Amino acid sequence: MSLLVQQTKNDIHTAILDAAGRAVANGDFPQVPLGGFNIEVPADRTNGDFSSNAAMAWARDLKKPPRFIAEKLIENMDLSETFFERCETAGPGFMNFYLGAKFYAAILKDIKDKGENYGRSDYGKGRKINVEFISANPTGPMHMGNARGGALGDCLASVLDFAGFDVSREFYVNDAGNQIEKFALSLDIRYKQLFLGEDAVPLPEDSYHGEDIKEHAENFAKEFGDKYMSVSEEERRKALVDYALPKNIEVMRGNVKKYRIEYDRWFFESELHNDGEVAETIKLMTEKGLTYEKEGALWYRATEHGGEKDEVLVRSNGNPTYFAADIAYHRNKLLVRGFDKAIDIWGADHHGHVARMKGALDAIGLDGTNRLDVVLMQLVRLTRNGEVVRMSKRTGKAITLTDLLEEIPTDAVRFLFNMKEASSQMEFDLDLALEQSAQNPVYYCQYAHARICSIFKKLAEEGIVPRDCSEEELMLLVEPEEKELIRYLSTLTDEIILSAKNYDPARITRFTVELAALFHKFYNSHRVNCGDEKLTQARLFLCARVRDTIKNILTMLKITVPESM
Repeated sequence: MSLLVQQTKNDIHTAILDAAGRAVANGDFPQVPLGGFNIEVPADRTNGDFSSNAAMAWARDLKKPPRFIAEKLIENMDLSETFFERCETAGPGFMNFYLGAKFYAAILKDIKDKGENYGRSDYGKGRKINVEFISANPTGPMHMGNARGGALGDCLASVLDFAGFDVSREFYVNDAGNQIEKFALSLDIRYKQLFLGEDAVPLPEDSYHGEDIKEHAENFAKEFGDKYMSVSEEERRKALVDYALPKNIEVMRGNVKKYRIEYDRWFFESELHNDGEVAETIKLMTEKGLTYEKEGALWYRATEHGGEKDEVLVRSNGNPTYFAADIAYHRNKLLVRGFDKAIDIWGADHHGHVARMKGALDAIGLDGTNRLDVVLMQLVRLTRNGEVVRMSKRTGKAITLTDLLEEIPTDAVRFLFNMKEASSQMEFDLDLALEQSAQNPVYYCQYAHARICSIFKKLAEEGIVPRDCSEEELMLLVEPEEKELIRYLSTLTDEIILSAKNYDPARITRFTVELAALFHKFYNSHRVNCGDEKLTQARLFLCARVRDTIKNILTMLKITVPESM
């Protein structure tokens, strides 16, 4: 939390303990050891800005009614050196603390002093975190799950960075194993069909049937003709993969760039095989007694380490499985590259893989239970006019990330995909994403920023230029809408820390929408240029701090921040 908000809680704690000491000295309380107590923010702010249950927590120790204890504590309490103006007893013995005008002035000054760093904290203590997200199969186009995972993963990485972690963004490219073999087979058959006919070389049901495979084969044939019809199957398939895979990966790079995602590393699965890390990991597991042989394959004793069934590490043909490579990949993150924690964004259909991956890392001594966290992401439904949309208008095929970014502004895609926590199923309304009204959350937040910019521009035309304000001037901001807005601004650092702790960047998008709503509420209730020069300047100062905070958040989320709309 921000230092000022933490200070207010510390002030309450100290004030209560000091009051208890004075009550003992006055003979109001017996001198007995007292336990701990809570300080919380009430849901209803009419019950104070902070509330404490100290009187009820101490009732048994002091052998007195909570209400009596609360009243005596308040009688002996000194709040003169704090941000609080008063404390009142409520209900059975709650003590409700009310912040004074100095607190609100101090918060605004703090936001101005911190500037673009407002909201940042050292909560993460610089711990190294690897966030791996999207990691789409490179054998085909990226789908809606990848689109949601991209927005969620990138914004989570930004939130973690703001919370004081050393964050690295990563895309894991599965360019080895079964899916590449299937990719090669599919390309091979489509290529041969161009010369022999589809009936002569049917495509197996479990192959890739997408139009992109056909297009790759046709383009390959245009460039090389039937040259590869006369070579070995192995050579032909390798040539086709070497031709098509880099093109797919290049499209992926282009899509994520358009999506405003900048990865620190694109990690290729083939590196693990070529560098010997997969073999080294399998050898380590064998030496630890974690494997056994059966039917010519090497198996991992997964059931002894949290898995539902034992898993094959090396097939009977001598090829390592994807699971073996995945263990080696996470070992590379945690051991070789020394990340304190790995966070993976996976589709909910990978739920069963979580326990076995954590268990495998535990088994090889890397504490997967605590050092690997997986965010499971639910499906996305696209809707238009209230109906589910599955096909692209342009292509007539399943909507891809490319299609989405061609139709919907990137701002809207990134923001709307982060309006709900990952564990919730999501409906993405294509009409809403294009709407330029208060119904569109990202437009609503951008409009709040633009509205503030227009206020400054309009007043400048009238000769009113904002200036710095003294504490006394900022203490003129006493209207309920002003105090509510400032109090909300003060919670940003806490929100970012909670978002980082819970891996839930949706908290920050919702925070921004609420901040915009509170600003509009203030603006609709009070004239900024009110005729009183000092109050006008104080309100301009408040407007500027709201503008700066919205800009900080939207910039963190890689959303554009327009000054006019």
